[in-house]
Amino acid sequence: QAQLVASGGGLVQAGGSLRLSCAASGSIFRTNAMGWYRQAPGRQRELVATITSGGSTNYADSVKGRFTISRDNAKNTVYLPMNSLKPEDTAVYYCWASIYGLQYGSRDYWGQGTQVTVSS
Repeated sequence: QAQLVASGGGLVQAGGSLRLSCAASGSIFRTNAMGWYRQAPGRQRELVATITSGGSTNYADSVKGRFTISRDNAKNTVYLPMNSLKPEDTAVYYCWASIYGLQYGSRDYWGQGTQVTVSS
């Protein structure tokens, strides 16, 4: 069993910045990929950004050029500096990881969610 602990959410004005962090711990043989999804009220959860252990990244079109995902494989930690934040970025952000464990193989894990609010 693995756990994800996220931090870094908060309230900022439009144009401001936040950095989200998420650390995976527990029964981890390998972290295949990590990233962030977000969900705004009345909307489906959507991908924000992901990164594989090899460094390949994937971004939502709406955040390209503003968010930059990175990871520290040794620490099983992913970072998401978010710049030029917009009100439409307001959502609960969920850390996600695909983690391989010896007992269960690869499984998806989700963090608790952290609120990001961007005011006009």
